[in-house]
Amino acid sequence: MHDIRTIRENPEAFDAALARRGAEPLAETLIALDEKRRAVITELQTGQARRNEASKAIGAAKAQRDEDKAQALMAEVSELKERLPRLEAEDRELTEALNARLAAIPNLPLADVPDGADEDDNQLVATHGEPAAFDFDAKEHDAIGPALGLDFETGAAIAGARFTLIRGAMARLHRALGQFMLDTLADEHGYEQVVPPLLVRDDAAFGTGQLPKFAEDLFRTTDDRWLIPTAEVSLTNIVRDRILPAEALPLRFCALTPCFRSEAGAAGRDTRGLIRQHQFEKVEMVSITAPETSEDEHERMTGCAEGILTKLGLPFRRMKLCTGDMGFSAARTYDLEVWLPGQDRYREISSCSTCTDFQARRMNARFRTEGEKQTRFVHTLNGSGLAVGRTLVAVVENYQQADGSVAVPEALRPYLGGLERLTAGG
Repeated sequence: MHDIRTIRENPEAFDAALARRGAEPLAETLIALDEKRRAVITELQTGQARRNEASKAIGAAKAQRDEDKAQALMAEVSELKERLPRLEAEDRELTEALNARLAAIPNLPLADVPDGADEDDNQLVATHGEPAAFDFDAKEHDAIGPALGLDFETGAAIAGARFTLIRGAMARLHRALGQFMLDTLADEHGYEQVVPPLLVRDDAAFGTGQLPKFAEDLFRTTDDRWLIPTAEVSLTNIVRDRILPAEALPLRFCALTPCFRSEAGAAGRDTRGLIRQHQFEKVEMVSITAPETSEDEHERMTGCAEGILTKLGLPFRRMKLCTGDMGFSAARTYDLEVWLPGQDRYREISSCSTCTDFQARRMNARFRTEGEKQTRFVHTLNGSGLAVGRTLVAVVENYQQADGSVAVPEALRPYLGGLERLTAGG
């Protein structure tokens, strides 16, 4: 959510930042709507003050037995009582219209975000690890997985396309990955583990930017709640409508949850395997910080996700997304892309974004420094640490063996009773 006062103060900068996002200039339209709203507010406040003043004057006129003046004042008050509700209604309508316009505008990119139209314009920041050399033809996970418990056919029979049943050895690996990620984030990086609601109300989805613009990407229940597309929604809304003490910051939360996405705009994309599912599990990180520390927090959060990939021995790279490829609420996003030898390419496994105060304004999440009366909006950050299904894909493809088995990364063996290899029927 954007601050109309900031737009009024520097409309050229606002439009220039929107242009980097590929959007048309909006400052003039927004300012005109705001000026109309402010004029109505001024007229309303003037009318309210005059009504109060005239109401008091009626008694004084009657005390002086000036009936003509009293009658004139009574007529004026009567007219104001009819006019003020209309002004109040107009104020509400204009405020709602302005807020609706502001709510539909994406966050503005930070200065270091590269300009570009799509993923082809993203910027490589760093590459970590070397892809393994196989002495056999590497297969994709959907070719290796069925013998080990990735049951695509039964999943589709139960729930339809983009659902998978995971069983046996693969179910154990899936569970181990999620717990390993949670333990790493909590024990090594100080994230507080949370078990959040999977269903949220409109205001929660609005606060993180899913509503109103991206309703078609979500699943809605019959009682007008939304299935979360990511635990970011629940975790970030922990601070909704709160004023936090500055000394409590930063707050760091993590959660392992199912996530639900309609994939409305993904027709024909990644229809095979686990890459793009309607239901999947993900470990999410959320940080709530003061503005002065959000830059460092973004690097820290991304480093936490990178550390998990490093522990798993998976080659990956960090990409800085361009303006045309960032999400709606993000001011800057780093994508971590893991190497998949079966596909012979890097694929996204984590996105870590700083949203500055964009979500905080939508949620009215603020903080106050001790001894100060004024409050400020917090900064919010979110990141995957990691997407469990995609990490399973990466482990299966990078640790595949010629006989169809999959070696277990050392970091996961304690979670699997010391098991070193997944085999059919294991």
